[in-house]
Parts: sequence; C-alpha cells; structure tokens
Amino acid sequence: MTTNVGTIDRAVRGLIGLALIAATLTGAIGMWGWIGMVPIATALIGFCPAYRLVGLSTCARPGVH
Repeated sequence: MTTNVGTIDRAVRGLIGLALIAATLTGAIGMWGWIGMVPIATALIGFCPAYRLVGLSTCARPGVH
C-alpha cells in the first residue's frame, strides 16, 4: 500500500472520526456514529482505498509547492 492521505487530510479524518465516536458515546447520535472508526483507521495507516479507486492523493509531492 502506498500512502495517499496527506498530513492535513489525516488530521481532519482523525478529528471527524473522534467527533462521530464521541457523539455516539454521549448519546447525541445513534450507533451509526461508530462509522467514525473508518476515518480514524485511514488516518492512522495513511491509505484510503476510495482515493486509490479514483486516482487521488493528498500527499505532498517532492519538488511541487
């Protein structure tokens, strides 16, 4: 697996995942909030299968500013 999730993207995914799980644990939303595990997992491993399917990457490319 090649990393295709950049630093900012990883941070946003992590925050969204944590927010969904926190909302579930506090009872603000139903059990579907556990889907927050998916963005957390992709943030931790730095790879998103959906990005691979569409040929997208948010990683910085060397030499491109």
